[in-house]
Amino acid sequence: MRAKKRSNILAGLIFLLGVYAAPLLLSAQTKVKPGFNLFSVEQDVEIGRESAVQVERQLPILKNRRTKRYISDIGRRLAAVAPGPDFPYQFKVLNISDINAFALPGGFMYINRGLIEAAENEAQLAGVMAHEMAHVALRHGTNQVSKAYLTQAGLGVLGALLGGGGATRDIIDTVGGFGLNAVFLKFSRSAEKQADIVGAQMLVKAGYDPMAMAKFFEILAEHSDRDPSKLEQFFSSHPPPADRSRRVQEEARLLGPVRQVPSVGGFEKVKSDLRRMPAAPSMKQLAQAQSPRQGSQRGSRGRGVNLGIEPPSSRLKTFKQSDGLFRIRYPENWLPFEAARGSAVTIVPRGGVVDLGKGEESVIYGVIVNHYDRSEDAARERHGKSRGPFPGRTALERASNDIVNQILQANSYLRPVSNSDRKRFIDGERALSVVLSGESSVTRQEEQVTLLTRLLPDGHAIYLLLIAPASEYEELSRVFDRMISSLKVFSLSR
Repeated sequence: MRAKKRSNILAGLIFLLGVYAAPLLLSAQTKVKPGFNLFSVEQDVEIGRESAVQVERQLPILKNRRTKRYISDIGRRLAAVAPGPDFPYQFKVLNISDINAFALPGGFMYINRGLIEAAENEAQLAGVMAHEMAHVALRHGTNQVSKAYLTQAGLGVLGALLGGGGATRDIIDTVGGFGLNAVFLKFSRSAEKQADIVGAQMLVKAGYDPMAMAKFFEILAEHSDRDPSKLEQFFSSHPPPADRSRRVQEEARLLGPVRQVPSVGGFEKVKSDLRRMPAAPSMKQLAQAQSPRQGSQRGSRGRGVNLGIEPPSSRLKTFKQSDGLFRIRYPENWLPFEAARGSAVTIVPRGGVVDLGKGEESVIYGVIVNHYDRSEDAARERHGKSRGPFPGRTALERASNDIVNQILQANSYLRPVSNSDRKRFIDGERALSVVLSGESSVTRQEEQVTLLTRLLPDGHAIYLLLIAPASEYEELSRVFDRMISSLKVFSLSR
């Protein structure tokens, strides 16, 4: 009887060890404390969402459904064990060959196709994703912004900001704006160490071996010897892989054995899909392709250039102005370049802008949409400088004349074409147009520019400039007309 009782006590001890062993092991993990932050959790999501819109305008999203589903499934497993706020994590794959991944505040994560191709198994891929998710969970992006902003604006602003008042956009603009902002993506060594540690802890909780994360860092070190260009972006924003491998191994020893769970599954099928696709471009190739100064489009005043512009695609994409003032459709093989300040966008084919040197550029082929401030017209009218091709004195005619005069001052070779002024409609409202023409000092060809102006409800105006060599203008008139017809203007309190 006594022997049986001892046996029951021993069995109970074994059961208790089974229940409490994992928590005791996890209690040995490194404690990580998030840093100072000016922003609320909701503002993290707001910043991430706005940045994601701009990122996806610049970088190509991979459309393969199996790959997208697979990455999202891994992401959801990791998100279920992520510390910190309950962010709405989202996962997308970029069709880029560089071995890299990044996450924006609020949980918007991007994994390069090159990273998936370089990984040897699901656990390695999950390791990189866990590291990026840890940056989000610890709010490193907005921590960096907070420190950068206070460095520039001074501690005197702290009380006002913490008192509320929707200062998100002002702060972000101060440190460089939304999108692929380095302040969101390039972290301190301390933040990188924290993300590696928390990432390893997340892997164990999700059933992945954190040593796979360490192994992948070793693979990256090997890739850096064979093909350093694929890791150029990674190394610009992360510490050396060897240091990170040692750090993860140290944390793995603290965490102890991993509770094995089945993998998401499908890694080899995803890799097979990727192998059958055309090669993905590198970031460097994308930057070259997206630059409006490509090919032979480099010249100087007084010397012509070879245009060689690709015909516009019949398929259209939509550009939405970031403040919501307008949207317009454009050929999918053209590129929109939105101004960092103001409301302007320049939409051009590759080669549509010539670099004149010394920071000067000239659009020789494309469309510009911009906002006109009526206060400029009033100031010029007071100085007797409001004459132009439109004889009337309505607000629309005055604004159109003023814009024409500004164009002629900046482009002295252009002249209004006689009797070219017309009444038009843009998005259901009355508009005016006029044609300007002259021999371009850049291309040494006859250039034609059509200006269209439409008033806004506040008395300001929105205008378009349609620009092309005169010899090609008639061919382009169809796509120009489609763009004009697609323009939708929205009322804003400015």
